[in-house]
Amino acid sequence: MGWSNAELSLTLLSDKPMARLNRQTFQRRGPTNVIAFPFHPEAAPEGPPPLLGEVVISLETCARQAEELGWPVEELFDFFLIHGILHLLDYDHDTPEQEARMEAKTRELLRLLHPGITDI
Repeated sequence: MGWSNAELSLTLLSDKPMARLNRQTFQRRGPTNVIAFPFHPEAAPEGPPPLLGEVVISLETCARQAEELGWPVEELFDFFLIHGILHLLDYDHDTPEQEARMEAKTRELLRLLHPGITDI
């Protein structure tokens, strides 16, 4: 996907700090499951790998939504992580075409991690 030597920052939060971050970032109330902050610097030839960005996941929201959906929490966590990483790689879901592209890539990657998964 073009960033094989990049670093990724992953932050895991509870709902209260995630709600605060969601409000500060998007002016939305309440917690959300995942927020991604892309950071696309140029890689220095001799320096450390570039930072692709940061993915922030609410563990409480993930657990709650896993129960609501009947998914194992580990699979839903991986789904949110993939979703966040795809945002860092310029995938989006603002239009039906973008959403279909992002959904297809999410399914492809999730099936690599969980080959038996069918309910996505």
